[in-house]
Amino acid sequence: MPFQPELTRQATMATVTSTPATVTTSDWKTGLPVLTGSSFTLRELRLDDAPSLLAMLTTEEVARFISPPPTTVPGFEGFIAWTHRERQAGTYVCFAVVPEGMDTAVGIFQVRSIEPGFGTAEWGFAIGSPYWGTGVFAEGARLVLDFAFDVVGAHRLEARAAVANGRGNGALRKIGAVQEGLLRRSFQRHGQQHDQVLWGILADDWRLQRRSPLPVVVTH
Repeated sequence: MPFQPELTRQATMATVTSTPATVTTSDWKTGLPVLTGSSFTLRELRLDDAPSLLAMLTTEEVARFISPPPTTVPGFEGFIAWTHRERQAGTYVCFAVVPEGMDTAVGIFQVRSIEPGFGTAEWGFAIGSPYWGTGVFAEGARLVLDFAFDVVGAHRLEARAAVANGRGNGALRKIGAVQEGLLRRSFQRHGQQHDQVLWGILADDWRLQRRSPLPVVVTH
């Protein structure tokens, strides 16, 4: 997950107005739509999300399996500014997770292009532990995958999760991701190197799963 602490000094950004959910492939670069779940919304990050993201994503149970997040409110403001610049450049998308009845984010979903044109992308997520097990991840992931495949135009999405992250790996499996390999010592945290599981989802497989009334098991 591309948290970049070196950007924390850049804490200002232009205001971006969200576009309607019926955006075309090019519109998302000028502003993300609001995606609506049953008990939450996904929207563009705002500067006033920084304090809540600091509170939610820097706890040990959340931060131990992600790249080191910023450790201050200005640090998260710099990260938020960076997400807007990268979205405008057409290389990155980041949605804030905002539960019903709240105004600020409790987590994020990210999608990052890893080849020109967004054909193949990496996606990741981090959600505050009070919202684990509430269904926010599963429903939010489906909204983000629909957006990545149908609006952005990705053909393949990859995710990486530390082998020790049983909850994260189980969540990816439940939404239909396919375990494709083991990345040895590919993630470093607190001076220790960890193996990661590589997960993949193809656009065609996702659309087939979406049409089926029953779970589709993909065995590539």
